[in-house]
Amino acid sequence: MRMLSAYLIESHLKKERKKEGTMSESKEQLTFMYRKMLEIRFFEEKVYELYGQNLVPGTIHLYAGEEAVAVGVCTNLRNDDYLISTHRGHGHCIAKGARLDRTMAEILGKETGYCKGKGGSMHIADFDIGMLGATAVVGAGIPIASGAGLSIKLRRTDQIVACFFGDGASNQGTFHEGLNLAATWSLPVLFVCENNLYAMGTRQSQVMLVENVADRAAAYAIPGVTVDGNDVLAVYEATKAGVGRARAGKGPTLIECKTYRHKGHSRVDPATYRPKAEVNEWMKKDPIARFKTQLLERQILTEQEAKKIEDEVTIAINAAVEFAIKSPYPAPEEALGDVYV
Repeated sequence: MRMLSAYLIESHLKKERKKEGTMSESKEQLTFMYRKMLEIRFFEEKVYELYGQNLVPGTIHLYAGEEAVAVGVCTNLRNDDYLISTHRGHGHCIAKGARLDRTMAEILGKETGYCKGKGGSMHIADFDIGMLGATAVVGAGIPIASGAGLSIKLRRTDQIVACFFGDGASNQGTFHEGLNLAATWSLPVLFVCENNLYAMGTRQSQVMLVENVADRAAAYAIPGVTVDGNDVLAVYEATKAGVGRARAGKGPTLIECKTYRHKGHSRVDPATYRPKAEVNEWMKKDPIARFKTQLLERQILTEQEAKKIEDEVTIAINAAVEFAIKSPYPAPEEALGDVYV
């Protein structure tokens, strides 16, 4: 996989040099991807810390370890493209362009958050960046994505919808209904399965006989591809092909990204059901460390440049935390605001 990543970086550089005539813009994009992955990781680490200080209402489902999926997908999206997220959605929001401070404020239940503190960790939405929202119901976002895709087709725009879901959701009826509808009507939807091997504490191999979720695409006569979800460039290239297909009116694609969450299903889950040897092996495949090594080896970044980015992201995360903590909670009378009857 390391050789593949090096090839993808070099291929990306060649494409950019041919298209733009310079190497700097390609470096800019690769650097952007690295920075965005760091933002997600540092953000999640801070949320984990704040939860321990009893500053986060409800529970949280951290995205740490899966950063390459969100960034690889969302780097291909335009601001007006749509995104449907899950209970593990902080990373999707940040990758799609959500502000760190307003995202943090929402998780802390403050009125300066994207949903005025009413959505919390699992229900962040911002239509201005195409973030249609997250749903904590497993698989519930899939038919919503097909509905958004239908709206695009009826309005005759070239937007697309990226719909994230986990391996467990692929066993829900909504998965089959949503994909069948999108395939039948050639809707511009990119179905992205973040396969971290466990649906809460249930291992994938215990509940499905197919090795790859992407193999199920054959039932709907649409492309299905399985990629290393810890290789941001592999995800990026697979997404690029799916996005091109969708914008050209050729219908949906199912992309399965094999990845691994660093923490338990939720903040209170010790994840003791996962073998230690398995956890250790996946930790060696950390997507951020791998991408940094690739960028350094290909001389896209120097150690000093990488350190500068890390320091800048740390400052940005700390500023977001300060903003969120200092922000007020919603007034009691706001409870019935934004409610439609």
